[in-house]
Amino acid sequence: METFKNVFGTGATDEEQSEETGIMDELWKNSTLSWSTRIKGFVFFFVFGYLISFISTSLLLTIGVVAFAVLYTVGNLCSMLSTLFLMGPVSQFKKMFASTRIISTLVVLISFVCTLLCAFLLERPTLLCILCVIIQFFAMLWYSISYIPFARDAVKKFFGAILDI
Repeated sequence: METFKNVFGTGATDEEQSEETGIMDELWKNSTLSWSTRIKGFVFFFVFGYLISFISTSLLLTIGVVAFAVLYTVGNLCSMLSTLFLMGPVSQFKKMFASTRIISTLVVLISFVCTLLCAFLLERPTLLCILCVIIQFFAMLWYSISYIPFARDAVKKFFGAILDI
């Protein structure tokens, strides 16, 4: 690992690099999860999150709008945070707030908050909760696409071509 770090330097000063290396090495030493456990945790939380979102959507008419909005948001949050198992929390948050996806991350997080606020604070939350969930759906879709190289450009070109016709 040290040879790899020496060959592909981070561009930081020696003091910054040793401090960063020390923190990262400490985190990896304290991590007790094997790679297979990380994969299992990722798959479990990802599937669990989307299952909660799907079930809440399926039961919208029977469980009510408030329960639907809360379950849908919790499901999306579980799915979004499932990648913590793969990358670790520090890397995950760095990638979430990188310049290429900070806007989509903020829209997703704001849509989570708005959905929950509408569900709990409004007297008649039906219309606004459903609107917030729709925004949340598209925000999560755009956020997910941001992790696939060139996918956002392809989607923009596709819809640009459709809308020009």
